[in-house]
Amino acid sequence: MNSRTRTSRPHRTLLTAGVGLATLAVVGCAPSTTETGTGTAGAGQAAFAGPVIDQSFDLTALVAAAKQEGSVTVYDSTGDIVKVAEAFQAKYGIKTTGVKSDVGDTLEKMTREAQAKNVTIDLTLYENGPTLVGQLLPQKTVYTWIPADLAPQIDEANRNPLMVLSKANVWIYNPKLFPQGCPVDNLWDLTSPEWKGKVMLQDPLGKPNIVEWFNQMGSSYDADLRAAYQANSGQELSTTEPTAAREWVKQLAKNDPVLTSADDDVSAAVASPNQTEPRIGLVSIAKFRDVKGKGYQMKVCDTLKPYVGYQYPKFGAIATGSKHPNAAKLFMHFVLTAEGITPEMGSGGISGNKAVPPSSNNPPGLTDWSTQLMKFDSAKLLKDFQDAQAMQDHWRLNHR
Repeated sequence: MNSRTRTSRPHRTLLTAGVGLATLAVVGCAPSTTETGTGTAGAGQAAFAGPVIDQSFDLTALVAAAKQEGSVTVYDSTGDIVKVAEAFQAKYGIKTTGVKSDVGDTLEKMTREAQAKNVTIDLTLYENGPTLVGQLLPQKTVYTWIPADLAPQIDEANRNPLMVLSKANVWIYNPKLFPQGCPVDNLWDLTSPEWKGKVMLQDPLGKPNIVEWFNQMGSSYDADLRAAYQANSGQELSTTEPTAAREWVKQLAKNDPVLTSADDDVSAAVASPNQTEPRIGLVSIAKFRDVKGKGYQMKVCDTLKPYVGYQYPKFGAIATGSKHPNAAKLFMHFVLTAEGITPEMGSGGISGNKAVPPSSNNPPGLTDWSTQLMKFDSAKLLKDFQDAQAMQDHWRLNHR
């Protein structure tokens, strides 16, 4: 694969600066419920109504109303949503369609449906927080709904917007080629001549959470990245860039990384059984299912500093114009429970409901998410939205 190859996927996730600032109008309440907002967006966020907590939530009444509506459709960026939909349908007898869709496609489709007042997507489990707070919520395309019975189990930091699941992207290596362990121990190693053309990841221009990761590194982890540079080189970082993250991104982009359109391509190039080329790759922990399923040789670079990867949130939002609002709410309630979210945690993850235990399938080497992984700060999602185009341009300029 040519290290300069770019994905051919349409970049529908390029962000625009103009966003609506209207207050969210909540529609489609379940019978006999009283819904109260818990405040508007935090400081620096776009103006949109805060999460709606259904204070008089009645599960029995909601089930009855949802069954009368007869069906529900949910979009997600993982194929595991089909399993969740099947489990929901088996439990409640409501026809449920789970659709795997890239976040850019979901954003475009939900926006167009709302404008046409012809909504077919009832709710979404959505990984692109910046466009959620920068477009979908302030434009009233979706809203955040939280059932009162589960609200005490959801931390304030995970309510606005509602995080249903935290997943992770990690750096991996091939233990067959490197039996002594990960061949790099510092993120800055990936920018060195030794690893020129040997680092693999999805094209940031087609993978929004990689661009968000770049921006979150700059806003929340600048000191850690500078300390890692000094530990690696013995001297302080000298750069004309405003953050250490932008300097690292620039150096990585110039180091001929191999870009792909999917994690499958990264994991195969690093860890397939007959692989002989030494490479390091960034993939979702979901790819660890291929260790057993395809015989891949894959391990987490668990000694990498300052972190071995990053955890990113998946949010839950209901379409404002849904024709099946009660079924959508019931589905949202379902995925906030262990029974509902377990199919999405088959390859690892942490529920947004703190009463749900972490997945038992997190890959070996990823033992402490709080110290090993960089965590996205939801309070900075709007800034990520505003800074996305600049970071995309920064990557594009340096990856020639």
